[in-house]
Amino acid sequence: MDQTVDFINVNRDRYVEELKAYLAIPSISALPEHAGDVRRCAEWTAEALRGAGLQNVRLIETPGNPVVYGDWLGAPGAPTVLFYGHYDVQPVDPVELWTSPPFEATVRDGEIYARGAADDKGQVFMHIKAVEAHLKQTGKLPINIRFFIEGEEEVGSVHLDEFVRTHKADLAADVVVISDSPMFDRGIPSICYGLRGLAYFQIDLRGTKSDLHSGSFGGAVANPAFVLAQILNQMKDRSGRIRIPGFYDDVRELSEAERAEWKKLPFNETRYRKELGAPKLFGETGYSTLERVWARPTFEVNGLLSGFTGDGAKTVLPATAMAKVSMRLVPDQQPEKIAELFEAYLNDVCPKTVELTVTRMHGGKPWMTEFDNKFVRAAGRAIERGFGKAPVFNREGGSIPVVSTFQEELGVPSVLFGVGLPDENAHAPDEKLDLGNFHNGIIAAAYLYAELAVVE
Repeated sequence: MDQTVDFINVNRDRYVEELKAYLAIPSISALPEHAGDVRRCAEWTAEALRGAGLQNVRLIETPGNPVVYGDWLGAPGAPTVLFYGHYDVQPVDPVELWTSPPFEATVRDGEIYARGAADDKGQVFMHIKAVEAHLKQTGKLPINIRFFIEGEEEVGSVHLDEFVRTHKADLAADVVVISDSPMFDRGIPSICYGLRGLAYFQIDLRGTKSDLHSGSFGGAVANPAFVLAQILNQMKDRSGRIRIPGFYDDVRELSEAERAEWKKLPFNETRYRKELGAPKLFGETGYSTLERVWARPTFEVNGLLSGFTGDGAKTVLPATAMAKVSMRLVPDQQPEKIAELFEAYLNDVCPKTVELTVTRMHGGKPWMTEFDNKFVRAAGRAIERGFGKAPVFNREGGSIPVVSTFQEELGVPSVLFGVGLPDENAHAPDEKLDLGNFHNGIIAAAYLYAELAVVE
């Protein structure tokens, strides 16, 4: 391993320049006007795999954006790793809040700022470079590896489940490795063993055929904006508990042992609150902040739209109101069941004075593994070699729906091997990736392949 690690250290500056080129491609999958950029990014990713020495590299078409595939299967008898990541990125709005242009990667104070830096191009690139270091220095890898990099993760991976079902031979492996999550904190590497699921909806209300003068018609018809506010107010009580009947029926409760372990983690609620800029933290009564974020379900309003929102005053009675809402789910909640419960409750609380339309958007199942399984232990040893410190074990409040898909369709466990940070601003202005974590992550990934080769 010494010559592989030496190669990584010697090429640190080159890696950053190549990553800047990757980050310059505005591969925003949610915006149709960037469809050409998304494909260009897929082609760039494929070329990076070829340059690293991977074989059978190709774009595999889907009804949406292409999957980038590449493999190296020259280690007979050794385990096979399926590396999963995504090359698409979130939109950049509001662009005026970025300190530097979102697709002109800029290094400031040891961190690289650009859309996709942490989520997920930087972490995908980390593994490509780890493979390159092994192959350039020794001509081989200690394990077999398949790369599966998709372009629709940021729009719900709508075609991914079907792709996995119909390409099982291409994806056959012993373990999945995913780097699309943050470490516990700066200077505290971690292994994530649990993710929340997701159920996402759009609520549309219509009161009249057009906007009305609030003086001439106010008091005669319902105001959809006000009705929407009343509906949303009925989703949670003052203690933060969700009111949807049956919502908590399948929630797997935290064990006392797990709660005790989390209390040992170096988490400072005061610092957390100040970093967020929140006057006071809020969440479900009876649970700590970490427990609320990692192991409890939520109901959140992600967006609202209604009426006049420009400068000045306009006495309008809006014809429509819209909200986007999401629920984070925990083991053993199922998105389909939660969707049915939510829609039934919504129809029950919505008055007949407005027309209601509910649209199911994307979702995903929660996931959890045992953090003492052999693959997770191997990942822990690799992170310790790369970062010089043993990792802590934590869950993550976000969602990666494909993890459950891999478990169900391929029957293989997953290891989450993320090197982002909680303040990386993924999905927000000034997204960034710590370059120290990026470089240590390349080394840790190189060690990971060696560790996985000897798991027992």
